[in-house]
Order: sequence, then structure tokens, then C-alpha cells
Amino acid sequence: MSTTLITNIGELTTNVGSSGGDRFGTLVDAAVLIDGERIAWVGSAADAPDADETVDASGRAVIPGFVDSHSHLVFGGDRAAEFEARMAGQKYAAGGIRSTVAATRAASDDELRARLRGFLDELLEQGTTTVEIKSGYGLSVEDEARLVRLAAEVTPEVTFLGAHVVPAEYADRADEYVDLVAGPMLEACAPHAKWIDVFCETGAFSVEQSRHVLEAGIAKSLLPRVHASQLGPGDGVRLAVELGAASVDHGTYLTDADVAALAASDTVLTLLPGVEFSTRQPYPDARRLIDAGVTVAIACDTNPGSSFTSSMPFCIAIAVRDMGMTPAEALWAATAGGALALRRDDVGVITPGARADLVLLKAPTRIHLAYRPGVPLVEQVWKDGAAVIAARGTGDLGTAAG
Repeated sequence: MSTTLITNIGELTTNVGSSGGDRFGTLVDAAVLIDGERIAWVGSAADAPDADETVDASGRAVIPGFVDSHSHLVFGGDRAAEFEARMAGQKYAAGGIRSTVAATRAASDDELRARLRGFLDELLEQGTTTVEIKSGYGLSVEDEARLVRLAAEVTPEVTFLGAHVVPAEYADRADEYVDLVAGPMLEACAPHAKWIDVFCETGAFSVEQSRHVLEAGIAKSLLPRVHASQLGPGDGVRLAVELGAASVDHGTYLTDADVAALAASDTVLTLLPGVEFSTRQPYPDARRLIDAGVTVAIACDTNPGSSFTSSMPFCIAIAVRDMGMTPAEALWAATAGGALALRRDDVGVITPGARADLVLLKAPTRIHLAYRPGVPLVEQVWKDGAAVIAARGTGDLGTAAG
């Protein structure tokens, strides 16, 4: 295998805490050695080893590749009219998902696959090197199975979300649909998925229904995650903690009991700033969460209804501007935090043995991700040690550890 040395890095964020108290692992005048798909060495540029190829960062910043632990990338159709209506004052509701279900069911595998790969190119161009992908826009046994199958072509972080909403054909028969999700649909989807998720929310699924789905998935060796407290307070957060979910996502409306339960657990709270931006709901108070000891991640929640952005830098800028996070905390949440939400220790950090997923910024520090919102600051991306120029034509964001 060939080696690549990235040297003369002005600021390197490793996310590996030091004994000096810098939990973000910030190094200056640094270098990183890539050997094949892995990071082999990290340290001072003055002490850097020889390599087959050298890349001069010229004083610019290097960060870990973003880890987007919550996305819905396999879907058909568009909901721009719904967005326009919200901007005119209409309230967001979970029922809009059904329009995307109809469009997704009508799309062919090749149409969905082509659109998915286009989104993956967008992600890479903006520095995202690991992504989780949920189903949830099929809501039939056949369609949910094909969505997780298509997602599994590009990432091992596949989530079965048959319990997204109750489809139109099961209106007023929610319990029957839950039995379908926890039975034949799960049976068809489990071979292609790693995770199981449920939208535990008013207008979607009750705590009892959510528990039934999650426990059925756990029995099939899928790992739980939960959508909760997006539209109002509820018991979904505490259900997630009780079942040992890797993450509970949204958390727009959290009680003090929710925060205490999260702080005492290893369940990550994944914040989705693009959702509040698009729905005009209040932004969660990340400062409150971090100060209470909650582990926080940031993800894009790319979907056509409530957050049609694939830009992690955009979400970082919102988290800093409107959610009380420092630039360093927001970057950590979008990298190491996302990795924890996926129970991964090989991504989101820059340390020997980790996957060589790195981003060279067109900026001297990570602060510029929030300081220059909307500006394309990604100069170069390395995914599994391979340089990705402009990210075109790659379309695979989830090489498994190995």
C-alpha cells in the first residue's frame, strides 16, 4: 500500500482528548500519515515520517470527515410546495410524509438509485464521509425491503424505519400496521439493515406501538434508534434510554427528566438543525444539554419534507449561531458525536488505526465553518485513504470497518 503525508497543517482537529484538557485534540503545525485506508501516524510536522506522496496543507485546517448519523436519502418526488406553505405560516405535521411515500412507490429502482448517488456526491463535496440512511418512504413490505436494499449498496449504516407514519391504506388501523411492521416487514428488511427506528410522536406512533416495533427489531438483532420529541414533549426519549438506543433524534422539546435520563445514559441525543430551520420550530438549547452532561451529535436529516439540506457545515453554523454551541463543540458533534450515535470508534477521529477520512478546509481554523456560513470551504476530501476530487462519481459513503 502507498502512503500519503498531509503536512504543514495549520490547525488539526483530532477529536482525541489530551491530558492537558483539550478534549478536541487540537494540534498546530501538524501532519498526518495515511497508510492505505487507515491513519498510521499523527504529530508535529517537524517530526513527520517520509511518505510516498506529500500534500502541503499550507497552513490550512484539517478536520475529520463528517459523520452524518441521520438521513433519509432514498425517496422520490419533491415537497417544495409544502415548504412554501410553511414559510407562509402553515404548521409542520408528520402527515406530509405520505406524499413522499406515493412518489417513492412510483419510482423505479434505477431512478431511486441514481438520485441516491447524486445525494452521496453532494455529501462528499461538503466533507461528509460516513452516512446513515433510513428507509421509511415505502411503508409496504415490498417497498421498504427495496429501500433498505438500495441503501445497503452504499453504506453499512442502514436503518429500517417502517414505523415512520401509518400509510393511507391503514388509516384508522394503526395497530394492524404496527403488527405488519413488527412481523412480515421486519422479516423482509432485517437482512439488509443494521438498525431499527420508530417515529414516536403525536401523529405517528404511540409509546406502546413504538416499544412493540423496537423490541421486535431487537429480537432480530437490529440495534435501536428513536425519533422523539420533535413536535412536542413525550415519553419517547425515556423509551429510547430504557431500551439502550444508540441515539434519540430531534429532541426539540425536552423536559428536565428527559435531559437527566440522557445524561445518565450512553444514548446520544442527535440534534437536527436543518429541521428547525425548515419548519420554524424553536431550536433546541444545546448549551443546556452539553452543560448537563448529555452526549450531543449533529446530523442533517436530509429529507424532502422537513430538512432538505445535505450540508453539515450549514448545520454547524446554525448550531453555533442559534443553539449555543461553540465552533469546536459543533464540529465535535458533527464528527465524533455522529460516530458515537452509530456506535463507531473508527470514524469521526484522526488517530492511528482510524479510517483515513479527512477534510482539508480552505481556511486556517475550524471556526470558519460557522464564521463563513454558506461558503464552500472544503478543499479536499480523503475517504478510506483515497483522495476525492470534487467528489464526483464516487457514491459510496460507508465502507465497513475491517
